[in-house]
Amino acid sequence: MTTCGAAIKNFEAKTGEVAAEAKIVKLYCQVPPIAKMDGSLNNLAACEHLQLSTNAIDKFGVALSLPNLKILSVGRNVIKKFDKLDDLGDNLEELWCSYNQIQSLDGLSNLTNLQVLYMSNNQLKNFDELSKLSANPGLRDILLVGNPMYEGLEPTEAKIEVLRRLPNIAKIDGAMVLQSERDAAAAPPEE
Repeated sequence: MTTCGAAIKNFEAKTGEVAAEAKIVKLYCQVPPIAKMDGSLNNLAACEHLQLSTNAIDKFGVALSLPNLKILSVGRNVIKKFDKLDDLGDNLEELWCSYNQIQSLDGLSNLTNLQVLYMSNNQLKNFDELSKLSANPGLRDILLVGNPMYEGLEPTEAKIEVLRRLPNIAKIDGAMVLQSERDAAAAPPEE
């Protein structure tokens, strides 16, 4: 397995950039893959977009203190839960975490500037998990297709269930929310 520190050195050798000064740091598809996040990531002081997708990361192993980070991409890993994201609360705008094993939305409430959450193909089983995102007032774009909670539902039915819990969302699963869907979500559920 590759460490984050080794991946950062590889990035610098490949790009000729100083990682601590780079706005976009691409540490995805490492061979061998990164197994866990470590403190060396916090040296990426200027980083606005950190790409850690397609590795073997199973958890956020370190609190990320990256004051300029706006986009964190950790899709296609084996992450099971969100933790140690508190220090990103004021600045993180987009969290891309599709194709993981996430079962709960605990740990996202401090991300007060979160606008985009890509969570497709995870293990969310219950629409009520979405209520935990009520602490993210700026959330406008969410991707949830491929989670067990969608099983047996038509796409429009799933969108309405999402809107019932997150009425301010503008885009669900890549499609803009229609007024008719908002109206259906605001109506009392049929018995």
